[in-house]
Amino acid sequence: MVKRPSDGSARRAEGPARARLEMEFDRPPLLGALFGQFDQNLITIENRLGVYIAARGNRVVVEGEPVGIARARDVLNDLYGRLERGLPVDGADVEAAITMAADAMTQGVPAPAGGLPAMIRTRRKTIIARTAAQADYIRALGSSDVIFALGPAGTGKTYLAVAQAVSQLVAGSVDRLILSRPAVEAGERLGFLPGDMREKVDPYLRPLYDALYDMLPSEQVERRIASGEIEIAPLAFMRGRTLAHAFVILDEAQNTTPLQMKMFLTRFGEGSRMVVCGDPNQVDLPDSSRSGLADAVARLDGIAGLAVQRFGAKDVVRHPIVGRIVEAYEGNAGNA
Repeated sequence: MVKRPSDGSARRAEGPARARLEMEFDRPPLLGALFGQFDQNLITIENRLGVYIAARGNRVVVEGEPVGIARARDVLNDLYGRLERGLPVDGADVEAAITMAADAMTQGVPAPAGGLPAMIRTRRKTIIARTAAQADYIRALGSSDVIFALGPAGTGKTYLAVAQAVSQLVAGSVDRLILSRPAVEAGERLGFLPGDMREKVDPYLRPLYDALYDMLPSEQVERRIASGEIEIAPLAFMRGRTLAHAFVILDEAQNTTPLQMKMFLTRFGEGSRMVVCGDPNQVDLPDSSRSGLADAVARLDGIAGLAVQRFGAKDVVRHPIVGRIVEAYEGNAGNA
């Protein structure tokens, strides 16, 4: 019995380039999650890759052009592999698998296809790379001493760094997690905000708190902050310190000056790891000031122990329209 009759959402490919592939999955209970509610996952793959998919029992037939079929095969194998490992599959995962398959074919490397993908495990969730750039970034987070992550909002720069930091903190490979960012405002001044120093800077550090609560139960976050295992502080508080056996993350680094960046990087101590995240196109410094992030990457790119990961609009993993917005702004950067 055919699970989903053709409803016209995807056309059968015609012409001499048409090909056919039959796939068989050995764990039928997983197929409901693989296909999605009302076969929505299959429909997404059809529409994105220009193929036709028919499901019968534990068999799936894919028809279309050879390139589209190959990508659909990799996507289905990738998603099925996630389900075999006990991981959920949702619409965002389907879109990510399609992107990863496209990147793998473009770069001439094998897609994950059910193998072990780049991932970070934390107490509350397992985070899996959703683009090829994220996969490279995750590997760099596990191997390099200093990592620069450059790119637009929504690409996972800070989120993945916090995930890796929490993973290492829980595993005991570092003693502390230190999260920092410069207190540079876009149109406001700290002095106009009510409260003491912590209340003034908390709004700037809120994205870091949000990522932490996503990785750890709230009571653990509060306990570790109280004990000093997790420290969240403005960049100015880093001066004069040596940060040993710590995982240190500097967010919004495009808003540092070269002197501030030098001060931060030279805090590096034994057994530590540093991640510097920022978007070079979103600098809020005065026009005459050079960004410390751009300055550091120009000076340090290529030295041993340091990795630079660049993200683009295609790596945005929020709603697809965010990627299109980023592309539009980057295309008009010279007119801003």
